[in-house]
Amino acid sequence: MAEFFATPLGTALLMVLQGLGIIAFVMIGLLFLVWGDRKIWAAVQMRRGPNVVGAFGLLQSVADAAKYVFKEIVVPAGSDKAVYFLAPMLSLVLAMVAWVVIPFNEGWVMADINVAVLFVFAASSLEVYGVIMGGWASNSKYPFLGSLRSAAQMISYEVSMGLIIIGVILSTGSMNLSAIVEAQRGSFGFLNWYWLPHLPMVFLFFISALAETNRPPFDLPEAESELVAGFMVEYSSTPYLLFMAGEYIAVWLMCALTSILFFGGWLSPIPGIPDGALWMFIKMVLVFFAFAMVKAIVPRYRYDQLMRIGWKVFLPLSLGWVVIVAFLAKFEVLGGLWARWAIGG
Repeated sequence: MAEFFATPLGTALLMVLQGLGIIAFVMIGLLFLVWGDRKIWAAVQMRRGPNVVGAFGLLQSVADAAKYVFKEIVVPAGSDKAVYFLAPMLSLVLAMVAWVVIPFNEGWVMADINVAVLFVFAASSLEVYGVIMGGWASNSKYPFLGSLRSAAQMISYEVSMGLIIIGVILSTGSMNLSAIVEAQRGSFGFLNWYWLPHLPMVFLFFISALAETNRPPFDLPEAESELVAGFMVEYSSTPYLLFMAGEYIAVWLMCALTSILFFGGWLSPIPGIPDGALWMFIKMVLVFFAFAMVKAIVPRYRYDQLMRIGWKVFLPLSLGWVVIVAFLAKFEVLGGLWARWAIGG
């Protein structure tokens, strides 16, 4: 069997199986993310939430997805039909592509490349094209305005997120996500993780991830009170479902990145307890719980407030943090707390 997987055909088959495994994990996780999002929101508002389809309403997301699939697709008469249908598919595919470099455990990654951080940023940056294409192809001013909002918002907060990650890269000396996790390994458990030396940036990264994925309170591109449903207002049935799936997959990806960059990925929080993919999954779920709680309890910002925070607050702070981390890493302050590459060497 080992000889077969060493052949070109075996390698191709192995890649297909790995890809299907990642898709299965993400899509099954997506169904429970939607259920958890609605349940948490309902609990905050003292409602029951989904509780009819399946035990505890666990199959409600499956029923909703089936409903969208079997509904009639209504296409606006003046739309650019080719771009109209390409946009949601592009959003879904680009959201999925970034998962090929996400490590779930030591060696559990489809593509363990040395520029994984750049790959994730390249894929996530292209997601804005799906939104813009959907808004423009709909041939309506409301989705077009929503798509323009999304383009400005996503670009603004990608700058801050990039600078925050540069601080982590300076500490690690590598853009490989597995290397970033291994750099957080130590005899003090969770105290060795990057959340402590990069503590101010954990909050900035989390808030930037909310804005990057159009999550409340920064869901201005699809603000129901202003734009009905933003760039998706002219979509229905399966194309609308693809947009929503792409959005939740991007949120799930941000949960994985937050876990890897600041909370040790698959590393155990307590020394002596084995590491494993289960820890990675638990951390991702906890980060998503924070996403859901913010949606339930924080009121929506105005668009000018959103842009002001991104450019006048987050950008200067994240840029200043890069300079500070470079200084702390260069001189190995506190025994190299910000210079894990020096410790590893």
